[in-house]
Amino acid sequence: MTIVSRDKFEMLSNMTPSLEDGEYVFCSIPSEGSKVHNLNPIGTFHEREGLTVILAKGEAHEAGFETSLAMRQITLNVNSALDGVGLTAGVAASLAEAGIPCNMVAAYHHDHIFVPAGLADRALHLLETLQRESARAMRKC
Repeated sequence: MTIVSRDKFEMLSNMTPSLEDGEYVFCSIPSEGSKVHNLNPIGTFHEREGLTVILAKGEAHEAGFETSLAMRQITLNVNSALDGVGLTAGVAASLAEAGIPCNMVAAYHHDHIFVPAGLADRALHLLETLQRESARAMRKC
């Protein structure tokens, strides 16, 4: 694990990852006239190709979306600045090293990671280990 800045150590050492309840799927709705009034997404993003919505798996299934890639949400309970450097990279690198794909969603207050449902417990354990190792490295700085 390569960590290059004290700020990165600090963010990683202060994160408290928590596995949220439920499973989610990423879906896409065509841009033209895309409305989400009948849906309750936990996240949305407009792209050229359409509107991405993150929906609870059950709701996505009821709405007729593909639900085979169920994801679990891990919230990094650390107040990270929108211009902070290193948190996303450190987390993604740790998961990639273990062969765990992730989708990062940076919101205003926290960063959220979506990982395949079957790998969620392992991902949480890796992030908890990353947090402890970063805290030890901070003490050495």
